Amino acid sequence: MTLIQTFHGNATNGTELTAVYAEQPAANVAFALVFPGNDLPRLVHWGRPLAVPATVIDMFDAQMPQRVSGALDYTPWPSVLPTQSESWIGATRFDVRRDGVELFCKFAVSNITAETVAAGKTYVMGEKDGYPSWSVADEPKQTPTVTVTAEDVEQHVKLIWTCELDETGLIRQNAEVVNTGEGQLEVGKIELAFTVPADANEILTTTGHHLRERSPQRQDFTLGRFAKASMAGRPDFDATLLLSVGEKGFGFTHGNVYSAHVAWSGNSVLSAERLPYTSGVIGGGEVLFGGEISLANGESYTTPWLIGSYGEGLNEVAARFHGYIRRVHRDWLAEHNIAPKPRPVILNTWEAVYFNHDYDTLTALADKAVESGVERFVVDDGWFGSRRDDTSGLGDWQISQDVWPDGDKSLKALADYVHGKGLEFGLWFEPEMVNPDSDLFRTHPDWVLKPTEGRLPMQGRTQQVVDLTNPDAYDYIYDAMDKLVGELGIDYIKWDHNKLVTEAVSPRTGRPAVHQQTLAVYRIFADLKAAHPGLEIESCSSGGGRVDLGILEVADRIWGSDCVDPVERADIQRYTSLLVPPEMIGEHVGASPAHSTHRATTQELRMAMAFFGHMGIEWNLLKEPQEDIDALAEWVAEFKKHREWFAVDTVVHSDAADPAVRLDGVVMPNKAAAIYRFTQLTTSQTYPAAPVRLPGLDPDKVYEVSPLDVSLDLAKQDIANGQSPLGWWKTEGVKMTGRALATYGIRPPALHPAQAVLFKAVLAPVESAE
Repeated sequence: MTLIQTFHGNATNGTELTAVYAEQPAANVAFALVFPGNDLPRLVHWGRPLAVPATVIDMFDAQMPQRVSGALDYTPWPSVLPTQSESWIGATRFDVRRDGVELFCKFAVSNITAETVAAGKTYVMGEKDGYPSWSVADEPKQTPTVTVTAEDVEQHVKLIWTCELDETGLIRQNAEVVNTGEGQLEVGKIELAFTVPADANEILTTTGHHLRERSPQRQDFTLGRFAKASMAGRPDFDATLLLSVGEKGFGFTHGNVYSAHVAWSGNSVLSAERLPYTSGVIGGGEVLFGGEISLANGESYTTPWLIGSYGEGLNEVAARFHGYIRRVHRDWLAEHNIAPKPRPVILNTWEAVYFNHDYDTLTALADKAVESGVERFVVDDGWFGSRRDDTSGLGDWQISQDVWPDGDKSLKALADYVHGKGLEFGLWFEPEMVNPDSDLFRTHPDWVLKPTEGRLPMQGRTQQVVDLTNPDAYDYIYDAMDKLVGELGIDYIKWDHNKLVTEAVSPRTGRPAVHQQTLAVYRIFADLKAAHPGLEIESCSSGGGRVDLGILEVADRIWGSDCVDPVERADIQRYTSLLVPPEMIGEHVGASPAHSTHRATTQELRMAMAFFGHMGIEWNLLKEPQEDIDALAEWVAEFKKHREWFAVDTVVHSDAADPAVRLDGVVMPNKAAAIYRFTQLTTSQTYPAAPVRLPGLDPDKVYEVSPLDVSLDLAKQDIANGQSPLGWWKTEGVKMTGRALATYGIRPPALHPAQAVLFKAVLAPVESAE
């Protein structure tokens, strides 16, 4: 069918109208734009596909506001790039200056191209040996695309705006700004917009700090502006992955929701704004420092993608992002002829040994890792230079002879030992950072971002930021990593980023450099992976400080948080999954008490909380009794049975009235089966806990619901407080329809606080009538 259509007509006031309607039927999403005269477009529809697309031409008259007293002659109705020339009197969203003088642009559209672009791969998922298997489809990906050229001729500024409706149902828009005149055109901010319906009157964002990333917060979408800016050279802990607005009380399973995300790892802003005169807008873009982007005649700047996701509930919104990033990685593997593989179970040495490296300890730990079912062994910070603590040596990417002397107990010997055990070998780097107490800094103090020649930015973790926009610094970092990957046979890099990027001026250019630094990071990720096919890289940034679609397109997973306390992780992982698919979220089983919070928890909770993600271990197994190692191996083996499905499953979270409980799950694409996790975080007012609803199943099918094997024996695990048996908590379970499970739900086991169990819902065999 036709995915994009153009219509022409006239408004009641005689204005010539051009309307564009685009849809992705499989994703159940459509949008419509109307161009009045030669003005930039208004978004008049964003939601489910329309039965009669031709009616979008009348949406201009249906939605255009009347002129009112005390205002300008045109009542604001914001376009995709609101400016004062269209009566927008909110915050400036298009900030450009010529030779230091701010310009107030009025763009006249000269060309509109609306077409379906056939480019890129599409995939067909089948099954092989009971697991998902992908093949490239014959037909290329079909993307409805609108490209608009507009210009302010008098002020010599051209705008090329592009909008795509991805096959996942995501809307992507960006803008290219071209200087068509003399003098320098400086770009400060281009904040694109999606208009949202009037009843989208509540805002959901996330806030946070180190060890508590992505904590949800809600407020009314009142008149005025709500903005979340990230000005630390990375999104940082306090960044909101999504800025979502919807009908008051919207949740994971209900309510129309409209979400925006800026796919960029540098400085950015996401905002929601409403004027007394107009419906609300959400959007965002990169934020640039003065002089960071200065365009000569003919030069241009292109914004990062502003991505919008619509859904009935946050689960649908998140599923679109998951589908998009999964396809990006599928494309990378196909383009580089790399076979996909299940996510390897990781053991990371950080909380096991910290800086206390030695060959005998780590080989013994590798042996315990093998016993536990681990497939990837990662040596964390402390293997290089003078790095015996976090105050020195960073930037000296040469193996420390003090800790790893050449010979039979070298780092190479450890890598060989790990490989000999059938494990992949991973190594920690922090390529963007340097300690002032390092050979690199002493030799090249000019390779550090700093505001003046004589003053460094305020330190963080005794670190400064290497200027990767300097080609010499970039080459040094890349060459050192490239050499070590080759010499040690590194399969995996844990890439850390611990300092906030502040006062970031390049000594080489004398200009702020966050934009170019971000591009350099993307390039070094891509270059290393291209040079070493199969190499995978994790993005860690003091835990979860750099999580966005920009870095997710080049990284293979993110470290969700430096906090592995499973009670804290319950919501950290839940809200991280609004953007990141679970197989890309590092979720590790740690020690008890947790190193970050000193909270003691059961091994069952710690394992259950790591079960749906990219499972790993952050724990000194050398200090644990064998029975704990055996239990860990049992859970790891259970995870391996399901992980390939987790990588294609739909992530679901249930809305529970009880704030003390969480219900999270993953549902197979064909809805034939699902696994759910019930967590009793604290004690509830309801005792025992009330039934929980299971989202995502086929309402008209019958499912057998039963405990997963690792959670079956509640008495043995000693995590429950029910004094009589729970009727369905048995091997054969109970049979219920998907509709009943989603409406009234099923009673979970009565658990002590800070406990969790896993259970499954599997399509029941169809019984023939007698």
